[in-house]
Amino acid sequence: MINHLITQKNWQTQLSEAITSVDELLSLLQLESRRAEVYVPTHFELRVPRAFVAKMTIGDINDPLLRQVLPDQREQIKVTGYVADPLSENTQNPVKGMLHKYQSRVLLTITGACAIHCRYCFRQHFDYSANMPTADAKENIVNYIAAHPEINEVILSGGDPLNVTNRRLFAWLETLESIPQLTTIRLHTRLPLVIPARLDEALLERLSQSRCHIVMVIHCNHANEIDTLTSEYLQRARAAGITLLNQAVLLKGINDNAEIQTQLSQRLFSSGVLPYYLHVLDKVAGAAHFDNEQQASIALYWSLLAALPGYLVPKLVRELPNKPFKVPIDIYNDT
Repeated sequence: MINHLITQKNWQTQLSEAITSVDELLSLLQLESRRAEVYVPTHFELRVPRAFVAKMTIGDINDPLLRQVLPDQREQIKVTGYVADPLSENTQNPVKGMLHKYQSRVLLTITGACAIHCRYCFRQHFDYSANMPTADAKENIVNYIAAHPEINEVILSGGDPLNVTNRRLFAWLETLESIPQLTTIRLHTRLPLVIPARLDEALLERLSQSRCHIVMVIHCNHANEIDTLTSEYLQRARAAGITLLNQAVLLKGINDNAEIQTQLSQRLFSSGVLPYYLHVLDKVAGAAHFDNEQQASIALYWSLLAALPGYLVPKLVRELPNKPFKVPIDIYNDT
């Protein structure tokens, strides 16, 4: 259960007090004896909010939430096919701070910061310093969208777009809402799971007033990430008129069985969120130990189709470089 002394703090305080020490994290979870199994990375350091840690089981080194964030010695093993930029994103930014991979929508990396460092993150090696939109870049982004009438949606990403202040976020919303052709603004975020208080009243009120359709795609991999308080915040967002979707990553040893995935879909639905995507792992360097064999992933998916109504079954997909869409996994061909 989350420590209410933590959750009573505002989201920015919780963000500033995130755990960045491996030793502190292991101490809080009474796992000091397992210190030899982890390491302190010099790149993409440990970062996890205390509210998320409070959802973990004390004394369990295999806790599914802990395994997502605890640096593992296996990250240092170089595996053929696992690279720094698995989606070739560094070649798909025609304007600084913007990626244009899909015809009708663009993605803005408005920040390089996240509240949590997930060890399988496909952008852990992304060059944010070369891609952060400046004031001049914002004007260039607006001009680029205007010159491409096929674009009707903007995705705010990063990093995590909810990692920025309301003031900065609202400024981006105002800019985008001034572009007549845009009908939808989407936010890809992990914050509602790791610091639920980020869905504060000011944010929800502003999003509810947007002339654009607001879609919030959260990133939740396991039902244990949604406790009662998290569910309450998500339901408030849904009540504010925000469309809530979830994208998960299929992670070996964490959520790679049908029972766990079924529980996740049901917990999401009870919180006002529809399952959207179940991603096969992006082959980023250092994350090979999270990957699942495709045949096993397909078998899992067939089990989900049998266990859940269709609207609770996420699409099983893989993102590939230079493809104009998410690529569905062929569940009829497991060879």
